[in-house]
Amino acid sequence: MEWRVYWGLFQRPLTRQKDSLVWEKWVFMLNKALMRLVAAQMMKGTSVEVDGKILRVTRTGRQGFRTVRFVMDGREYHAIEQNPEKPSRWGQFARQGHQVVQFRDLASQRYVAVTVDGELKEYGKR
Repeated sequence: MEWRVYWGLFQRPLTRQKDSLVWEKWVFMLNKALMRLVAAQMMKGTSVEVDGKILRVTRTGRQGFRTVRFVMDGREYHAIEQNPEKPSRWGQFARQGHQVVQFRDLASQRYVAVTVDGELKEYGKR
C-alpha cells in the first residue's frame, strides 16, 4: 500500500465503489455515538469518560467556555462549547438556550461536526 501525505500527516487512501468507477478519497469516519456522549458529558459535568479514560473538562480563559480534548480512532479532537455571542446560526442556537458543542480535528485544525442538544451534524455532509 502506498502512503501519501495529507495535511502534513501520513494517511492511507481508502477506495470504494461509486457508480462502477473506483475513486480515491480520504475518508475519516467519525464515531457519532461517541461524539454525542462526549458533548453530553462535557455540558453536564467536570469530566468525560472515553474508552475507560477519564478526561478533565477545562474552561477557556476569559469567557469560560467548556472544552475537552479526546482521542477517537487514533485522531485527536477538541470539543468546544459554542460562544453564544457569535453571529452564526450555532451562536443563535446557543443564545436560545440550546446546548451547542463544536468538534475540531486537531491535526487538520478543521471543525468536523457540531451537536445541538444531542443531535449531531457532520460538516461537509448533506
